[in-house]
Amino acid sequence: MACVGRTKECTIVPSNHYGPIPGVPVGATWKFRVQVSEAGVHRPHVGGIHGRSNDGAYSLVLAGGFEDEVDRGDEFTYTGSGGRDLSGNKRIGEHSFDQTLTHMNRALALNCDAPLDDKNGAESKNWRAGKPVRVVRSSKGRRISKYAPEEGNRYDGIYKVVKYWPEIGKCGFLVWRYLLRRDDAEPAPWTTEGIERSKKLGLSLQYPEGYWEAMANKEKKDKVKKQPVKQEQMEQSNGNQKRPINDDNIKQPTNTAKMMKLSDGGKGEAFQLTQQQQWLIQEDSPNQKLWDEVLKFLKEGPNFLKKLEQSFMCICCQELVYQPVTTECLHNVCKSCLQRSFRAEVFTCPACRHDLGKGYTMVPNKILQTLLDQFFPGYSKGR
Repeated sequence: MACVGRTKECTIVPSNHYGPIPGVPVGATWKFRVQVSEAGVHRPHVGGIHGRSNDGAYSLVLAGGFEDEVDRGDEFTYTGSGGRDLSGNKRIGEHSFDQTLTHMNRALALNCDAPLDDKNGAESKNWRAGKPVRVVRSSKGRRISKYAPEEGNRYDGIYKVVKYWPEIGKCGFLVWRYLLRRDDAEPAPWTTEGIERSKKLGLSLQYPEGYWEAMANKEKKDKVKKQPVKQEQMEQSNGNQKRPINDDNIKQPTNTAKMMKLSDGGKGEAFQLTQQQQWLIQEDSPNQKLWDEVLKFLKEGPNFLKKLEQSFMCICCQELVYQPVTTECLHNVCKSCLQRSFRAEVFTCPACRHDLGKGYTMVPNKILQTLLDQFFPGYSKGR
């Protein structure tokens, strides 16, 4: 699945977002890396580090690529990228030269709260002050770590870079090492508290849409191919009469129960509103009907944020509204989208074509904007 393109993209926060992705709890697990990318947790399909060399690293995948890496759960050593010959479109190659503190290695070093040192490395005096890194553990790391999931790719929360340094690895070449330590209020998924929380949230391995249907069809086609050729496909019956084998004799996939157990958020622990959020929702009277509908999903935990995003999506840009203008016909549109419509001399509501008038004053709904910033922290930075 590494070569499969994304069918959707996370737009709730920008690609250079630091910290958790709104609506994605610790313990969320996906079958394939492309799904992790679609969720916005780790955007590259293949690369181990996502970042910018002039900014920092936003996420990384711990997949046990180096046998001398050490994973203790709440902290682990991570080896930088590079030093391998990947010519000829190779995915994996033997170490053949030294790593350097450039590109993604430099990006991850910038997360450490210490002056950058590309010769000796550095150690933070206050590691919690460093930039947050989202960490995903892959089942590929099971060979070196008991903390890796048995299947798929699991989001394990926020870590910080404590220190980084160069050393000669078992490969015989210089590599850059990083010590990362967990700094997340949500319990780690391998702890008793984390396991209990995952159960309450109804978290289980997530498969791509249509995955089980495709597997069932493939299984059926494979069994059809294994049937004898047409002449041998006929069974003798009553002398010279022949009849074809009925397709009903082909055994159907027996994983129907598993097919039904798709995790799309599911029902679990209810989403908790703060007192301020409850008060702000009551104050947003123009959108009261929308809020009444959205609040019904509080009991469904993660699905609440999905419903919220759908309900307050701008009809023009098809993204969560930013600087929302709540029109007199009670629709929410991004101020910039409505301004673009007016510049094109279209003075009606984009949703229902209600005439707003050329002199309509676009006043952003500050209460709604405050609520959206609280529910989806960081999304405004990308707009």
